[in-house]
Amino acid sequence: MAKEIERKFLVSGQRWRTFADEGIAIRQAYIVAQDDRSLRVRIYGNGQARITLKVGHTALVRDEYEFEIDRDEAEDMLRHAIGNVIRKVRYKVPHEGHIWEVDVYEGVHRGLVIAEVELASIHDEPELPNWVGREVTGESQYSNQSMALGISEGARLHQLA
Repeated sequence: MAKEIERKFLVSGQRWRTFADEGIAIRQAYIVAQDDRSLRVRIYGNGQARITLKVGHTALVRDEYEFEIDRDEAEDMLRHAIGNVIRKVRYKVPHEGHIWEVDVYEGVHRGLVIAEVELASIHDEPELPNWVGREVTGESQYSNQSMALGISEGARLHQLA
């Protein structure tokens, strides 16, 4: 069983772009969304597609099962999405032994930029880059699921400059 352990932060400024890769476009939608589990589909700009099941009550640690799927099947699954399809560009940014993923949202969430770092243990204390702001781990309005379901309109208003 795979465990996802991650922390999320708002991003402050543009300094992260100096160290970022070229980024990849992502379309993401939820097929099932409940308080303690979700099933999502993602289609990447490079043609890959994945389906992911996440189970757990905490934002810091959840069980995660992810599988590559056929792109045409993923496109078909988007038709069954609940809520909105999220569009974002994800950049990978190395910093002090960790790879940070910086998501730059488009559409209704344009302007929102969130950095996530995956950890090997809940006891990991990664060195925080000087371009991250307030930690938002566990704040539901910043979860992709909440944004897709339209219950986090306030998230885009709480950005750092």
